[in-house]
Amino acid sequence: MIDKNDFSLIIKTHAGLEQLLADEVTAAGGHEVQLLVRAVRCQADTATMYRINYTCRTALRVLQIIHGFVVNDENDLYREINKLDWPDIFPVDSTFAINANVNRSQMTHAQYVSLKAKDAVVDKFREILGTRPNVDTIDPDVRIHIHISASQGMVLLDSSGDSLHKRGYRRGQGLAPINEVLAAGMVLLSGWDATTDLLDPMCGTGTILCEAALIAQKMPSGYFRKKFGFMSWRDYQPELWNQIVETENARIAPAQCRLYGADVNQRVLAQADEVLLTTGFDKIIILKQVAFEDSSPPTDKPGMIITNPPYGERIQKTDLNDFYRMIGDVLKNKFAGYTAWLITSDFGALKSVGLRTSRKITLYNGPLECRYVQYQMYRGSRKSGEVRDDQEISST
Repeated sequence: MIDKNDFSLIIKTHAGLEQLLADEVTAAGGHEVQLLVRAVRCQADTATMYRINYTCRTALRVLQIIHGFVVNDENDLYREINKLDWPDIFPVDSTFAINANVNRSQMTHAQYVSLKAKDAVVDKFREILGTRPNVDTIDPDVRIHIHISASQGMVLLDSSGDSLHKRGYRRGQGLAPINEVLAAGMVLLSGWDATTDLLDPMCGTGTILCEAALIAQKMPSGYFRKKFGFMSWRDYQPELWNQIVETENARIAPAQCRLYGADVNQRVLAQADEVLLTTGFDKIIILKQVAFEDSSPPTDKPGMIITNPPYGERIQKTDLNDFYRMIGDVLKNKFAGYTAWLITSDFGALKSVGLRTSRKITLYNGPLECRYVQYQMYRGSRKSGEVRDDQEISST
């Protein structure tokens, strides 16, 4: 049976967002927080686990460790998985799936480890109940993770279910989607205080703006989400969950700023409009169809720009340097007083911006290594300073 008092969690995130996640996990009640690569480990109780799922903007998956063991071969694996009382963890009428991650082990094939673990789970059900649950690799009720590193193994239950970047506020993606967790991390890393106006002049379907809207209204990241993995566990406590949701939702407050978005593509703007209408974000987000070269500050007050310009995949390579040079010219000539943040995976094109960066952060957009760079657009003739070594932040 899962320990209901205090247990270990591993919370996954994107490379470069580990410290942000650690801060969020601590605020949600996690303790003994440790930074890992693309993850954070902590101790938590059930309420904290629920709260992390509901509120932590930079969390992708919240995994509860339910068993640690020594494993040298497939027999060890089967025995250790089979010894757990699986019918006491989830009902037999639930579907399940197993994901395996294997590193430096004699068992080199993750798929084989998954199949062996699946046999151990269903055999335990048959032993106790005389029947077994079905496997569903697409949309299972229960997700089980097996991590093996050298001779050390762990069994983890996925309390999130679907990845937490699936906030529940959108149905489709645009031409160049940016992960919602990464977008939230970008907004948090920027230092935006949610009182000054924020502009995304190449907003696509509006992911950065939607994450900023959640932050500006102190709205939990899981506010629009209907389902979490822990809801299919036998020890799910709906009363506790409802109490946490009510407490966190009580913190929601009106935004103290306006958010502005623009894009040249009307089709992706229509998708963004649909999201704004269904979420109510249309009250604080204003969209406009305009090319970046024709854009201008939405008000006479300085603000912040956070944007994900087109990468090489969306613009012909021969035109990309010119496009990024235009970005620099527009920022310099039209957005004095603004702080601008750009993320890109094309480091060569980035040099064409022609502005000195005041900060650089290494992030990943899916498999693409990116630079998230800051430009301070001072009024008058003052120029931003060179980036210093102690300002360079890398996920490696």
